[in-house]
Amino acid sequence: MFIIALTYHKSLEEVDKHLSAHVEFLKAHYAKGVFLASGRKNPRNGGIILALAPSKAEIEAVIARDPFYIHDVATYEITEFTPSMTSPELDYLINR
Repeated sequence: MFIIALTYHKSLEEVDKHLSAHVEFLKAHYAKGVFLASGRKNPRNGGIILALAPSKAEIEAVIARDPFYIHDVATYEITEFTPSMTSPELDYLINR
Protein backbone atom coordinates (compact mmCIF):
# COMPACT_ATOMS: atom_id res chain seq x y z
CA MET A 1 0.00 0.00 0.00
CA PHE A 2 1.18 3.51 -0.71
CA ILE A 3 0.61 7.04 0.49
CA ILE A 4 1.23 9.54 -2.28
CA ALA A 5 1.72 13.10 -1.00
CA LEU A 6 1.49 15.86 -3.59
CA THR A 7 2.84 19.33 -2.83
CA TYR A 8 2.06 22.17 -5.21
CA HIS A 9 5.00 24.26 -6.34
CA LYS A 10 3.00 26.43 -8.73
CA SER A 11 0.24 28.93 -7.98
CA LEU A 12 -3.28 27.70 -7.23
CA GLU A 13 -4.32 29.47 -10.43
CA GLU A 14 -1.98 27.17 -12.37
CA VAL A 15 -3.11 24.12 -10.36
CA ASP A 16 -6.76 24.91 -11.10
CA LYS A 17 -6.05 24.98 -14.86
CA HIS A 18 -5.33 21.24 -14.64
CA LEU A 19 -7.76 20.28 -11.87
CA SER A 20 -10.53 18.81 -14.03
CA ALA A 21 -8.03 16.64 -15.94
CA HIS A 22 -6.50 15.56 -12.62
CA VAL A 23 -9.96 14.57 -11.30
CA GLU A 24 -10.54 12.46 -14.44
CA PHE A 25 -7.16 10.81 -13.87
CA LEU A 26 -8.20 10.03 -10.27
CA LYS A 27 -11.56 8.59 -11.36
CA ALA A 28 -9.86 6.31 -13.89
CA HIS A 29 -7.57 4.88 -11.24
CA TYR A 30 -10.41 4.46 -8.74
CA ALA A 31 -12.21 2.43 -11.43
CA LYS A 32 -9.10 0.24 -11.80
CA GLY A 33 -8.95 -0.35 -8.03
CA VAL A 34 -5.59 1.40 -7.67
CA PHE A 35 -6.77 4.43 -5.66
CA LEU A 36 -8.66 3.95 -2.37
CA ALA A 37 -8.99 7.53 -1.09
CA SER A 38 -7.79 10.99 -2.03
CA GLY A 39 -8.25 14.61 -1.09
CA ARG A 40 -6.78 18.04 -0.59
CA LYS A 41 -4.40 18.97 2.18
CA ASN A 42 -5.52 21.69 4.58
CA PRO A 43 -4.29 24.31 3.93
CA ARG A 44 -4.64 23.72 0.20
CA ASN A 45 -0.99 23.23 -0.73
CA GLY A 46 -1.31 19.75 -2.21
CA GLY A 47 -3.12 16.48 -1.71
CA ILE A 48 -2.94 12.89 -0.51
CA ILE A 49 -3.76 9.67 -2.38
CA LEU A 50 -3.98 6.22 -0.79
CA ALA A 51 -3.15 3.57 -3.38
CA LEU A 52 -2.77 -0.17 -3.84
CA ALA A 53 -0.24 -1.56 -6.30
CA PRO A 54 2.22 -4.44 -6.46
CA SER A 55 5.26 -2.14 -6.50
CA LYS A 56 6.55 1.38 -6.14
CA ALA A 57 7.56 1.24 -9.82
CA GLU A 58 3.91 0.73 -10.75
CA ILE A 59 2.87 3.73 -8.63
CA GLU A 60 5.58 5.83 -10.31
CA ALA A 61 4.22 4.78 -13.72
CA VAL A 62 0.69 5.80 -12.65
CA ILE A 63 1.90 9.16 -11.34
CA ALA A 64 3.69 9.84 -14.62
CA ARG A 65 0.24 10.03 -16.27
CA ASP A 66 -1.20 12.52 -13.77
CA PRO A 67 -1.85 15.91 -15.42
CA PHE A 68 -0.39 17.60 -12.32
CA TYR A 69 2.85 15.66 -12.95
CA ILE A 70 2.80 16.19 -16.72
CA HIS A 71 2.35 19.96 -16.31
CA ASP A 72 4.85 20.12 -13.42
CA VAL A 73 2.53 21.74 -10.87
CA ALA A 74 3.29 19.35 -8.00
CA THR A 75 6.04 17.26 -6.49
CA TYR A 76 5.27 13.72 -5.32
CA GLU A 77 6.47 11.83 -2.26
CA ILE A 78 5.66 8.11 -2.24
CA THR A 79 5.62 6.22 1.06
CA GLU A 80 5.14 2.46 1.02
CA PHE A 81 3.71 0.79 4.10
CA THR A 82 2.25 -2.52 5.17
CA PRO A 83 -0.97 -2.21 7.16
CA SER A 84 -0.87 -4.39 10.28
CA MET A 85 -4.12 -3.19 11.83
CA THR A 86 -7.30 -1.73 10.33
CA SER A 87 -10.94 -1.13 11.09
CA PRO A 88 -13.07 -4.19 10.24
CA GLU A 89 -14.20 -2.57 6.98
CA LEU A 90 -10.59 -2.43 5.78
CA ASP A 91 -9.41 -5.89 6.85
CA TYR A 92 -8.84 -6.77 3.19
CA LEU A 93 -5.80 -4.45 3.23
CA ILE A 94 -3.87 -6.59 5.72
CA ASN A 95 -1.29 -8.99 4.28
CA ARG A 96 -1.59 -7.74 0.70
